[in-house]
Amino acid sequence: MKNIFTKEVSDEVIARINNLTNETKGQWGKMSVDQMLAHCNVTYEMAFENIHKKPGAIAKFFLKLFVKNAVVSEKPYPKNGQTAPAFIIKGDRDFEKEKDRLISYIQKCQSLGEAHFDMRDSHSFGKLTTTEWNNMFYKHLDHHLTQFGV
Repeated sequence: MKNIFTKEVSDEVIARINNLTNETKGQWGKMSVDQMLAHCNVTYEMAFENIHKKPGAIAKFFLKLFVKNAVVSEKPYPKNGQTAPAFIIKGDRDFEKEKDRLISYIQKCQSLGEAHFDMRDSHSFGKLTTTEWNNMFYKHLDHHLTQFGV
């Protein structure tokens, strides 16, 4: 899997994002492009902001047991997979604002570097290795950018 923490890969992902327009249509799924950008921002909000309710101990146990591997492994996401409630975006969003936020989050991750994330506690899965953080960040972005043809 490509390493989102490197400048080369971050720049490549940002270039893909910059190829999106407010009119870009998804090749599958129900999200509009502005919703997709807002959806991708949720991963970073959970990593950097304190705006999403954290799961309780029992929910976290089940997330780690049944969901974690699908999110942090190198196995690609399936098309039209199930979305966690916090990631469901309803209504229109400001395309440029969401795009700028996503690019800013990617640049922040690259700037902080992978060492910053090593064994850092995640919102839903407990401590993750650098590889797990990378897989979660990169795989999710790649999945949705591919969904929108960039």
